[in-house]
Amino acid sequence: MFSGREGTVRALEGVSLEVGEGETVGLVGESGCGKSTFGRTLLRLLEPTSGYVEVAGHSLPGGAARARRALGLVPQRIAVYPTLTARENLAYFAALQGLDRGAARAAIGRVLALVGLDGRAAEPTLQFSGGMSRRLNLACGILHEPRVILLDEPTVGVDPQARERIYALERQLAAGGAAILHSTHLMEEAERLCDRVVLVDAGRVIASGTPAELIAKLALGPRLTLRTARPLPNGWPGATAGVRVLPSPDGDAVLELDDAAMAPGLLDRARADGGHIVDVALRHPDLADVFFHLTGHALREGERASENEA
Repeated sequence: MFSGREGTVRALEGVSLEVGEGETVGLVGESGCGKSTFGRTLLRLLEPTSGYVEVAGHSLPGGAARARRALGLVPQRIAVYPTLTARENLAYFAALQGLDRGAARAAIGRVLALVGLDGRAAEPTLQFSGGMSRRLNLACGILHEPRVILLDEPTVGVDPQARERIYALERQLAAGGAAILHSTHLMEEAERLCDRVVLVDAGRVIASGTPAELIAKLALGPRLTLRTARPLPNGWPGATAGVRVLPSPDGDAVLELDDAAMAPGLLDRARADGGHIVDVALRHPDLADVFFHLTGHALREGERASENEA
């Protein structure tokens, strides 16, 4: 359990989670919900006002030095030096981790190969793409082979191809036995990567479990979203068994259905009531729907994804 304050603001309250060896747990919420506060507490940059924290069997604060050696941090903001080469950056972080020259040399070769940068090791990182910088950022955090890895928004600002490479690296680390806490605002990312997720809103855990468990527990139905050439009548389609109208900020009709087989009939009605259908989508519920159902609002991260959290 954990409760923490930053100044007069209660940042986290009643947050409880465990991450096992070889497991990836997603800490999911929007900017300001407390995700980064939790990470700062693991690093002892913040002290909780109550509760306890344990990393790799070492309780804080007494076992902080041993816990820090077992913990690898990959921060949201890229923390490499642009005028240094990839190898020089890694050598600097190896020294911070206390690795001797021989151990550092071996570790640098290992992580460069792991993140696919061994062919670019002698280049200044200012020449790197965003995805390459993200991979080097990850390499700096895992040089000392930590048992616990904290990834804070590890794919912010990268293209889809680079994102997939980072996902593959994360899966490889978990397969090697690392316990991974993956902090993200991207629901699809959490659903794809994480064995379990912890949804956080306003400093509180609102739900936890596997993505499939959370979706099944709420018994949410498939969503039909459609747009017509002219607006559908207010309240459309009216009182229809097995159909619930959901709020939509952009004027589209969004319906939750008991059964996806109801969709063709509703499309026929929409054509009759609104004319030409411009766009239509039918999808099964996901974590974003769970978050909206539990909080009453969508996850509002968007353009603030790169900002620091409270």
